[in-house]
Amino acid sequence: MKEKSVALHFTLAAHDNGKISLKKKRGNMAAQVLDGDALAAQFRQEVAKDVETLKRAGKAPSLVAVQAGDPPASRMYVKKQRQSCEEIGIVYALRQVEESASQDDLLGTIRELNRDASVTGIILQMPLPQGIDAKALQRAIAPEKDVEGMHPANMGLLVYGEPRVVPCTAMAALELFRSIGTPMKGLDVTVVGHSEIVGKPLCLLLLGSVLESATPTVCDVATRDLASKTRAADVLFVAAGKPRLITGDMVKEGAIVIDIGINRAPVLDEQGNPALNDKGKPRKKTVGDVVFEEASERAAYISPVPGGVGPLTVVMLLRNTVSCAQWQQESL
Repeated sequence: MKEKSVALHFTLAAHDNGKISLKKKRGNMAAQVLDGDALAAQFRQEVAKDVETLKRAGKAPSLVAVQAGDPPASRMYVKKQRQSCEEIGIVYALRQVEESASQDDLLGTIRELNRDASVTGIILQMPLPQGIDAKALQRAIAPEKDVEGMHPANMGLLVYGEPRVVPCTAMAALELFRSIGTPMKGLDVTVVGHSEIVGKPLCLLLLGSVLESATPTVCDVATRDLASKTRAADVLFVAAGKPRLITGDMVKEGAIVIDIGINRAPVLDEQGNPALNDKGKPRKKTVGDVVFEEASERAAYISPVPGGVGPLTVVMLLRNTVSCAQWQQESL
């Protein structure tokens, strides 16, 4: 995909020691907010074209979600998956097993889908019942049908710098950065959070390309003097799952801030107390890991929550589904 052209608010400047930094052109300028919805729409159009190409070649992409029971926490996500797939022509199906299903029952379902040539992608729906080994189930999914990029073989390809399918949220965060159009090479990048689905694969992506290689620092909520690490970052990715972790004074002037966190936090009134709804219960809103209002006064670019990485994550799932279908077509 061609990178979106955006007027940059900073310039690249080399210091005497050769280190590259990002500087704003004008002082105290509010950050430009990155539009994840608009970028997702662009990607969706390209994925839809690839779907049509696969259909003409006789390899229509299809995605099957494997779910144990009907947990309320995943209903909206399943609905969104189905809607997103159907909008661009990907066949979507939900394979539900009983909530009481055993590990072997779920393994049997996945192996059956692995053998089914009409199924090109498999996603394991979370949450799973207590006592089920999710990692063992993810390892059982054939690598070429692993739309979440969590199989050890796909992670291994990422380590080798030859990715085929990459975890969706990590790829979404990187694509949102790329949309700005500034080179990553040589920049100091701090990643806060090192989960298997975001932080770790994101760091591997940052290291995997000679043209894109950055200098990453990996932190988490337990990192001592976290602020010193984040203030040193030209690019700051935050995926710790802790609301308001990164305050404005923890952001370098002119940095690029990609907030990956999605949290439900209480709405506060003017006195700083939890605001209540009509039923007397605390009101809540969706927020990221970064204090947006503070960080946007220092950053050159910042992603909002919601409306930033989230919309792109859904599209990366669609793109991975297409990539898996293409992978299988190559092996025919």
